Amino acid sequence: MSSSACCCRISSIGKKWIVALTGLVLVAYVLGHLAGNLQIFLPDHGRINAYGHFLHSLGAALWAIRAFLLLCFFAHIWFTIQLALENRRARPQRYEVTTYRKADWASRSMAMSGLIVLCFVIFHILHFTAQTVNPQFQTFEDPTGRHDVYRMVVTGFHSVPASLFYILGMILLCMHLSHGFGSLVQTLGLNTPRLEPWIVNGGRLLAIIICLGYISIPIAVMTGFLHL
Repeated sequence: MSSSACCCRISSIGKKWIVALTGLVLVAYVLGHLAGNLQIFLPDHGRINAYGHFLHSLGAALWAIRAFLLLCFFAHIWFTIQLALENRRARPQRYEVTTYRKADWASRSMAMSGLIVLCFVIFHILHFTAQTVNPQFQTFEDPTGRHDVYRMVVTGFHSVPASLFYILGMILLCMHLSHGFGSLVQTLGLNTPRLEPWIVNGGRLLAIIICLGYISIPIAVMTGFLHL
């Protein structure tokens, strides 16, 4: 084996590890963020406002965490696209149809779904974090003087296009996760023939739980279950 081929193989393995590790970080964040967001269903609306106030009280640490998560997110998408392009270049033309039939939609669209999810994340940041899409969100306060996260979320999801985009974004994210979880575990060397069915089904179940948890909020607003 030539030195150039060896370097190429090491480079591909390194990219897979970057995708796996950044994916692990992002899955942990998605789960933690979901746990915080689901507090909106608690009878005491002050709980979700207290959660938001706690995050903002972190100050510079919060921005450092956000910067780290964004770095992981962009690195995850960038190297996923690079691996997809490498796989396409390495695949012989005569096997293209056979490979296409064996792969499911989620695995064949990892790069494309990742780009759509990227657009969704950017909109989410502008919508609820930077609050530039609806600047009036910045003026929402509850009786204690904290930022009224509950009112912001309910008002934001009263927009049907915004809610539908959130639902689409979360469905694509969780389809991405459903396929990517197995690849993540395999890259980390934790997969075995005996564990593979559990890992595949566990990844799908995790993706479904995350998807239902997140889309339940805009659906609850659109159906009037959550209201001002």
